[in-house]
Amino acid sequence: MAHTPLHYTVEAVDLNAHLFRVTLTIDQAAALQTVSLPVWIPGSYLVREFSKNLQNLSAKQGRRQAALVQQDKCTWQITCRAGEPLVLRYEVYAFDNSVRTAWLDSQRGFFNGTSLCLRVHGQEAQAHHVQLLPVKGEAQWQAATGLTPVKVDKRGFGLYTAADYDELVDCPVELGAFWSGSFNACGIPHRFVVVGALPSFDGDRLLADTQKICETEIRFWHGQGKSAGQKAPYKNYLFMLNAVHDGYGGLEHRNSTALICNRADLPRQSGPRSSEGYTTLLGLISHEYFHTWNVKQLRPDAFARYDYTQENYTQLLWFFEGFTSYYDDLLLRRAGLIDDAAYIQLVNKTITQVQQTPGRHVQTVAQASADAWVKYYRQDENTLNATVSYYTKGALVALCLDLSLRQEGQGHTLDDVMRGLYKRCKAGPMREQDLLDELQAQTGRSWQAEIAAWVHATAELPLAPLLKGQGVQIHVETGSFADRLGLRHTDSASGVQIKAVQRGSAAEQAGLAAHDEWLGMDVGAKGQGGSWRIAKLAEVPELLGKERQLTALVSRDRQLLRLPLTVPQQSSVWRLEMAKDRTSPWPAA
Repeated sequence: MAHTPLHYTVEAVDLNAHLFRVTLTIDQAAALQTVSLPVWIPGSYLVREFSKNLQNLSAKQGRRQAALVQQDKCTWQITCRAGEPLVLRYEVYAFDNSVRTAWLDSQRGFFNGTSLCLRVHGQEAQAHHVQLLPVKGEAQWQAATGLTPVKVDKRGFGLYTAADYDELVDCPVELGAFWSGSFNACGIPHRFVVVGALPSFDGDRLLADTQKICETEIRFWHGQGKSAGQKAPYKNYLFMLNAVHDGYGGLEHRNSTALICNRADLPRQSGPRSSEGYTTLLGLISHEYFHTWNVKQLRPDAFARYDYTQENYTQLLWFFEGFTSYYDDLLLRRAGLIDDAAYIQLVNKTITQVQQTPGRHVQTVAQASADAWVKYYRQDENTLNATVSYYTKGALVALCLDLSLRQEGQGHTLDDVMRGLYKRCKAGPMREQDLLDELQAQTGRSWQAEIAAWVHATAELPLAPLLKGQGVQIHVETGSFADRLGLRHTDSASGVQIKAVQRGSAAEQAGLAAHDEWLGMDVGAKGQGGSWRIAKLAEVPELLGKERQLTALVSRDRQLLRLPLTVPQQSSVWRLEMAKDRTSPWPAA
């Protein structure tokens, strides 16, 4: 075996205690060797303090204990003999069943390197080897990872290598008795592993549909020729899907992605051909796969080199997450997995989400990108009033840009701009100016005014004229009763639980607040319609009839309040529909 500067041995040492044991051997340590664990994972913009789960750290050189001092929340310094091997041993508690950290129980194991692998300061550019040990007593368990295998057994356990620390922590590992299937997309091997699926799970269907997505996206970036697959930035790809009772999310990596979904959304052998939940899952797969190019290759200049010790700020998440959100559904349409009507409904859903967010008038989408660390990942009852999502509004910026390019009639589309940017930036770091330069190069005019208005200001986007120009009809209709009141809620056995109240809404004017429990109401200005107990918000309009005034009986901190409320006659929402003489508003370029 080749010289190994850094070697990690990972063992699932106690499934019931949820503990991984890690042994890190540093072949040539510094006299004062510093190690640290990242505080965040790229792709998820929140300081998560992974070191809180690290315990029993010790250091040895030969038989001697080496002096180890903790310098801060996630950094340790070891005093040792320079140039000699140093062995660190520690445990990591793994009980976060998400795509971001680590999990271990009797059913499965999963980890990202940012949660388990200490960074050896000064040696980040060295080769890193990982030995995955078989799990004792679990003969059916396998291992799957995007790391490069060196010597592994048929179940996937053994020795893997990474070129550097960045690659090491960008290749998560799945452990367990999972379902596994494979396919080729444009000649590239792809593997899909699924854990938690029901016996009726239709794996063949998932593989076939995912293959269509992958081939569509490879050809989007690299053309229709036979050599498209040879130009892709990876030699193989791995999807890891954790199917649970209630969950949703994904995290992109350089040649893999970790996904979580509701197991009810998986395709079933005897189930319907399509469902809203399965379409959502395909959109998630499309989104994370598109990130292989748009954020893992083409990426913000601030991410040219990750700083794992603190926040890494950028104002470009509206491009990298928002434009990816635009293309995830659009490429489902191009792959033939949804029709025009379904695609228009998805566009409509995104528009409605942004229109029902008063925070779009407060925060620009560029500011939302920079604030992701303190706002997007820390949402509360005021989030919808103070912020806007760089996912949804970013997607609408992409929509406006694409439709504007198409309507100018020069034959240019956003597809051309994305591919042009990829070449301009050499599949690497980019700035907002690079986007402006590419737009001007392709169209011969400046797009500074549009980007300033759509990205760096809070005015409404020109959606209506642009959509109508593509043959999309806009019908303005009355929204739900919750929309009319301007609140978000959940129903429970005890009453209506208020989750958030929109700025300037009828609910806010009446004095309703987040965390209130709406128990009942008097119908009419003077209660002439009677007093009623309610358990669901849908009961309120039924009890009101034509009456628009009521007094809400609300419990707040166990105090009962009576709040007069006037129900607006309507709230306006859009319903999009294709004109009958148009077949596709966004044909493939």
